Amino acid sequence: MKKQTGIWIDSTKAIIVSLEDGKEAVTEIQSDLENRVYHDKEGDKGSFFAGQHIDSQKSFDERKKHQINSYLKDVISTVNGADELYIFGPADTKTKLEKKINAEKSTIASKPKSIETADSMTSNQIVAKVKQFYNQK
Repeated sequence: MKKQTGIWIDSTKAIIVSLEDGKEAVTEIQSDLENRVYHDKEGDKGSFFAGQHIDSQKSFDERKKHQINSYLKDVISTVNGADELYIFGPADTKTKLEKKINAEKSTIASKPKSIETADSMTSNQIVAKVKQFYNQK
């Protein structure tokens, strides 16, 4: 029997539903992504240090890039071994995950069967959507 996996993902968490031999397993991965730059003084767009201007936004963007990379690697390592993948969720985190999976062909055997946009959902709704997706195919 194939191991069928569905991933609902956004920038705060990923909920992974695995279906195998009539059994379901749900795993949740929390992300530690920062969502904005915090300044001691609102409106401060950086600071001066030893005569150089240091841009907080640039540092934040670089940190966030590394954080999302780490988050996506955690998700990929959790779904490694899946025969079929179905990815859905709001925003663009799902497409970043798809690109990461396609870039790392050696670490995961299957390519996503489908990428869909979906709103925020409860865990039960996510499990039902994954079951519905694989029963239709």
